[in-house]
Amino acid sequence: MSLLATYLPSTIMNSFLPKLLLITTLTLLFAMQVQAQESGSKQIGGVITATNNGVSIIPSFTLGRPALLFDLSLSGERFSFDPMLRFGMDGKPWSFIFWGRYKAIKDKPFTLTVGAHPAFIFQERIVKVNGQEKTMFVSQRFLAMEVAPMYKFSNRLSIGLYYLQGHGFNPIPPDNTNFLALNTEVSNIPLGGDFNLRVNPQLFYLKVDDTSGTYITSNFTVSKPGFPIGFQALFNQKIKSTIAGDDFIWNVGIMYLFSTTYQKK
Repeated sequence: MSLLATYLPSTIMNSFLPKLLLITTLTLLFAMQVQAQESGSKQIGGVITATNNGVSIIPSFTLGRPALLFDLSLSGERFSFDPMLRFGMDGKPWSFIFWGRYKAIKDKPFTLTVGAHPAFIFQERIVKVNGQEKTMFVSQRFLAMEVAPMYKFSNRLSIGLYYLQGHGFNPIPPDNTNFLALNTEVSNIPLGGDFNLRVNPQLFYLKVDDTSGTYITSNFTVSKPGFPIGFQALFNQKIKSTIAGDDFIWNVGIMYLFSTTYQKK
């Protein structure tokens, strides 16, 4: 996976990609506005998760304490708007991510989704104001894009790749983040009582500025069709990395799932 760093030279990372990210984000936001004006069925839904440890989109990054996660979605035939709002259990915001996604290839064994988002990460920092140190709540700004091809072998097995590239617009690092993952999804594993298990093992390579590493992670989800409560657990193990962070990360959570469909005439 280190070939990623070879074929994506720093000159491209630092100049071309930020502009591409901005153009992609603006294009998707415009497309979402167009989609909102179209007739046809729309779906509003999401998952609210209470967890003992907030884990980021990139599983090696965590809040390090209990969190409340809101994963929402407004979707049409091809476009969707998927905001992700994360808070600590004390009510302080952790991150706001506003995805715009487009299903370039759908309704086939091979699917392709592309997306982009602006994101805001909130942290408490000590800053100097009029020569005096004060603790303030500040936000870091990021733009990112994703590409997610997936092949569905059966109703239970899918395998795909996921690539995420992010760029920070802040006076402090990180500036550039690259995340490349091999995903496998094994779903509809019967557990009894109409409950099903979904397992998502993932091997990924992460590069943050001049540091990099490889990791393996697995996400387990237990749910029941038509029942709004589910359970999830995640385990992430560092294989080899120069990126600061824990060698082993885990969390468990309880989920509330909801969805409704409406027709615009």
